[in-house]
Amino acid sequence: MEKYLLEALVCPACQGELDWQLEVERDGRLEQGEARCRTCATLYPAREGIGLFLTPDLPRNDLWEQVGSALGRYLSEHPEIERLLVNAPLETLGPADLFYRALALEERGRFQEAREAAQKALPGLYTSEYLSCYRSQLDYVLEQLRPGSGWVLDLASGRGELAERIATELGRPVVATDFSPRVLRQNRRRLEALGLYRGISLLCCDARRTPFRTGSVETMTSNLGLA
Repeated sequence: MEKYLLEALVCPACQGELDWQLEVERDGRLEQGEARCRTCATLYPAREGIGLFLTPDLPRNDLWEQVGSALGRYLSEHPEIERLLVNAPLETLGPADLFYRALALEERGRFQEAREAAQKALPGLYTSEYLSCYRSQLDYVLEQLRPGSGWVLDLASGRGELAERIATELGRPVVATDFSPRVLRQNRRRLEALGLYRGISLLCCDARRTPFRTGSVETMTSNLGLA
């Protein structure tokens, strides 16, 4: 995460001030370190450029971890299925298989191919009316943000489609958040591989108890993350 963000962060459990130990920095980003709350002494690590600010008292159902782990186990146990899934011509696969192909290709680091498979799956997963409305909503949000400046907090970012567009199309710094460390790690790998990581910070937190100082967030978005 980019270092400008540090001054906006407090303890999500008690809102106490944080003392930071910066261990690895690179290009204005904190890659590894930790923050300790002055009030309750809770430690919050930063690993792989992702700040981890989850509190243990809130129950969470990390579907990204469940799907990714289950798919990985299944494909490792059935390599012949994996070969068919990732090597078959796109036009021979149904929408669900295309979606799983995208996930499998991402695990292999083949991010551009994964993006193509995911895009091809959409018309079979959603109606044309839904997709048109969805794209219209994203375009509307971007137009509302266009005149502004400063960083944007995107809550419950998931795979980060809106956060990516804010950073690339508007040039505004954006903090992409989710309570799934897995999806954030995967987002970083994909964004770096596609040359889209610039201006995006990744923060693992729960929208029900965020680590942001009162008054520090001027602009906040969410792409169906709170539905």
